[in-house]
Amino acid sequence: MLEKLKEEVLAANLELAKRGLVNHTWGNVSGIDREKELIIIKPSGIPYSQLTIESLSVLDMDGNQIEGNLKPSSDAPTHLVIYKAFKEIGGIVHTHSPWATSWAQACKGIPPLGAAHAEYFYGNIPCTRKLNEREIKGQCEAETGKVIVETLSGINPLHMPAVLVSNHGPFTWGKTPMDAVNIADVLEAVAKIAYRTYALTPAIRPIDSNLLEKNFAKMHEDFKPSI
Repeated sequence: MLEKLKEEVLAANLELAKRGLVNHTWGNVSGIDREKELIIIKPSGIPYSQLTIESLSVLDMDGNQIEGNLKPSSDAPTHLVIYKAFKEIGGIVHTHSPWATSWAQACKGIPPLGAAHAEYFYGNIPCTRKLNEREIKGQCEAETGKVIVETLSGINPLHMPAVLVSNHGPFTWGKTPMDAVNIADVLEAVAKIAYRTYALTPAIRPIDSNLLEKNFAKMHEDFKPSI
């Protein structure tokens, strides 16, 4: 089972590069084996062209490295916090894709303006609050995970599978690592479209709530619209 997950995590990481969602080594994908309570994540600073199954890092839920000779991604503590908080999640992606990161660096969420957004994200894609001095000087990566969880308080993480971290970039997730990659890809497109929409019509308002529900329900069988 763990070997299969390694293959999935490797394929998902390579897919990030294929889709142009990462530059240099800026980004990572992880997957979790809930039964064994282990996560698999890309190692730190390794170019995607050099990534292999053997180079992946395997960690327990306390962040201890179980397998792999390379240092795990510095974002691993963020991933661990998210996995602990949301049992529905099986894969997490972090990128610095330019359009989504532009919104994150501006510390702005992305309002739902049209059907493409509404099919994947039930409402405003939120941006976290900024980390305070204590959080930055402490365990910053773990605190980033905590502020993501805080931002999603009371929200189904599979109905809002993305968060923008202020001054940082996007995190996305799904039931599998590849699901999380697909969401990262959609998020980048939505971020680009939203930016252009505001450029054309700065006073644009979010999509009608009934239309939001109608479009979201198309892609989510578990969601029951109120209309």
